[in-house]
Amino acid sequence: MNHTTTAIAVSRCGIVLLFGGLAAACIDQGTPLEENTLESNPSIESLSSSVIRVPLPGETHFANLKQLTFEGENAEAYFSSDGEQLIFQRRHQGEYDCDQIFTISVAGGQPTLVSTGLGRTTCAYFFPDTERILYSSTHLASEECPPPPDFRQGYVWALYNFDIFTAAPDGSDIQILFQTSGYDGEATIAPDGSQIVFTSTIGGDLDIYSMDPDGQNVRQLTDEIGYDGGAFYSPDASKIVYRARYPESEDELADYQRLLTDNLVRPGVLDIYVMDADGSNKQRLTDNGAANFAPFFHPSGEKVIFASNVHDPDSRNFDLFLINIDGTGLEQITFSEEFESFPMFTPDGGHLVFASNRNGSHDGNTNLFIAEWIEDSR
Repeated sequence: MNHTTTAIAVSRCGIVLLFGGLAAACIDQGTPLEENTLESNPSIESLSSSVIRVPLPGETHFANLKQLTFEGENAEAYFSSDGEQLIFQRRHQGEYDCDQIFTISVAGGQPTLVSTGLGRTTCAYFFPDTERILYSSTHLASEECPPPPDFRQGYVWALYNFDIFTAAPDGSDIQILFQTSGYDGEATIAPDGSQIVFTSTIGGDLDIYSMDPDGQNVRQLTDEIGYDGGAFYSPDASKIVYRARYPESEDELADYQRLLTDNLVRPGVLDIYVMDADGSNKQRLTDNGAANFAPFFHPSGEKVIFASNVHDPDSRNFDLFLINIDGTGLEQITFSEEFESFPMFTPDGGHLVFASNRNGSHDGNTNLFIAEWIEDSR
């Protein structure tokens, strides 16, 4: 392992956006445009405005739903601690062939590139003081866009050679935070700034680790054979929510280990888990045979919001769901017939951001939406 404390990230991370991108076959639902918040005739191409959209029937937790982006694939948007900025990954034909990291105001406007523009990036996050950003990138391994995975083996995610970096909010002063010869990604930060959690193949399997904000004191939190990833801390930093899949037969184990040797993983079935921040007291929240991923804690710390295709595990129709941390009380939040994922609440619980194919202008068009969150929607 080459681990250095000189101090920058691709999907929920690293490998999840590939799932979202593949799931991004969209059909324009024709949701009516009621109001443009910044100008009377919005220019979609210029990305100069946010646009009010009407929530779909059943989406009673949403008010003032706004679309922030309009072209390309935009996903994994996470709030700054003051709720004023979003950091996300974006790919747009003619701009960058691979995901790069951008920031944007929650009011909308032109996204600002904050990654190098080289290689592929994933899983960006603001430090709580907003003086640094965190993300993973392959640009040290190669400045070229890495090739897509070979789907002749079925639907698989590629485990690219990501390293974890920090940078100033404008993308300058890039510093290596954590680097190995394999996959290091999906890094997020505790709300109090005390710890970073991430997924790595450093131990020969896909496990979750934590480290200090300066990259020191790396600790392994999961050790079950299988994929653990997409981890986020609870509001009080006492717990971690994540997605996982552990082989349940000899054939599945052999398939998992064979793919891992080729830097691939098969994400057909994933479940949501919660554990204490030190890796103890692991609890499974879902067991439905579906792909459940992109979990994030509700501001209360007593619930988790996540994406799932539980209604049809063979489909690309993912919706958002809320569940108690004891696995009870499942509630559907979005009701689109298309892909929706990567939810995140503002720290005060007043807003939710997510990525969706709704209102897409073309196949593969995934955009960012932000809504006021209505807690009691009855």
